[in-house]
Amino acid sequence: MSCSLQLKNISYTTEDKTLIFKDVNLHIKHRDKIAIVGPNGAGKTTLLKIISGLKKPKTGEIYIFDNKIKNDEDFDDVRKKIGFLFQNSDDQFIFPIVKDDIAFGLFNLGFHKEEVEKKVEYIMYKLEISHLADKSTFKLSGGEKKLVALAGILVCEPEILLLDEPTTALDENAINKICNILKSLDKTLLIVSHNLEFVKEVTYSQYVLKKEGLYSLKV
Repeated sequence: MSCSLQLKNISYTTEDKTLIFKDVNLHIKHRDKIAIVGPNGAGKTTLLKIISGLKKPKTGEIYIFDNKIKNDEDFDDVRKKIGFLFQNSDDQFIFPIVKDDIAFGLFNLGFHKEEVEKKVEYIMYKLEISHLADKSTFKLSGGEKKLVALAGILVCEPEILLLDEPTTALDENAINKICNILKSLDKTLLIVSHNLEFVKEVTYSQYVLKKEGLYSLKV
């Protein structure tokens, strides 16, 4: 089975040289569903940003689809195959109308208007949010925002999904809907979450991030 993502001895320090974590090693195979848990400040979001090229590690190596990532240009080559769901959905929105925001990534990928419209219509139908198409992204409920943000990622058909606290501030119904969607996806998932019940339901393996590295979580 091919490797989607591999981290070798990744470490990260802040600008004031405070060590956040060191010697993080992780091997994720194609279509694995993995969770990382840990206390606030452990660096979970930072690790996702390192994987997506938004932050640079102090040391270590990153391999995506078996290719070593050496510079920003390498990230540019693989970024279109990675979807990053932010913890705060408002930070993800570009356009004020739902259907326009979902379409944004497709236009960036060079799809024509007619194809974009079809793909957006289909993903809204799949996620059962077609009724939100003409609504303002900033007037949605927390669960609706999360689903719209997820639609904007999934419509671009990434191979790897990085999800930062996908259940934060959601009610039980919204959490269950997100859970069912993620379980149905035939994609590689790396989820950061405090919700142990949720990650046990969605992922195959769970790890805890500590300053000294990444350790298997026995749940």
